[in-house]
Amino acid sequence: MLETKRREAGLSFKRFVWPKILPELTPEQQTISDDFYRYWHELIPNKYRAIEQFNHSYPMRMLPDKPMPRTLEIGAGTGGHIAHEDLSNQSYFCVELRPHLAEKIMERFPQVQAVVGDCQRNIPFDDNYFDRVLATHVLEHLTNLPAALDQIHRVLAPGGLISVVMPCDPGLAYGFARKISSERLFRKRYGQSYDWFIHREHINSPDEILTLLRERFTPVHSEYWPLRVPVVNVNLCIGVTLRKAADR
Repeated sequence: MLETKRREAGLSFKRFVWPKILPELTPEQQTISDDFYRYWHELIPNKYRAIEQFNHSYPMRMLPDKPMPRTLEIGAGTGGHIAHEDLSNQSYFCVELRPHLAEKIMERFPQVQAVVGDCQRNIPFDDNYFDRVLATHVLEHLTNLPAALDQIHRVLAPGGLISVVMPCDPGLAYGFARKISSERLFRKRYGQSYDWFIHREHINSPDEILTLLRERFTPVHSEYWPLRVPVVNVNLCIGVTLRKAADR
């Protein structure tokens, strides 16, 4: 599988070691990476509806028990998840690394406040400010995951919830699904190896992410999709919700 190929090629990251250093891209690779990111996120909602339904429905089932909570979404990207949220019953904020995407989010959703920032360095809000934090297919990409989770812990209010959706990568089912979907599309579109691209994407495993989350927060709920059994190799995604202790 892909993880074995990565190790054989000397590309695999050491687990539970941060920060993780990404290999530099050539100008051509950067252009391809930007284009495929756009293309893939335009394709997902219509072509892969089942997995998208889980990605976006899971966080919405885990809401704080209080009126008009403050929600923070980490790495909102093109605003794909925001479209599924009920913005009338909460105050919704985003932290997005790329300024042009933050601007597009506010154009598309005027009631959302999107700020530009790197969640691994500083989330530009006061301590204990939010009642709910969302990270949908984000944490697996972060080169300094512990620092990002420390920032999330800082801005999440005591008793607040963090909901995370992540891919089961590396995993047997996920590896097969990717080979017949994104990898096939990438090779057809650009006529070159997919390995250099995906090596930079999912750099944190589910085990790493879940371990660091549980060190900082108390688990409340988890759900594996689509088979429900809590085994990474036979599923495609995991949704987890945790709570910040009331006395922290």
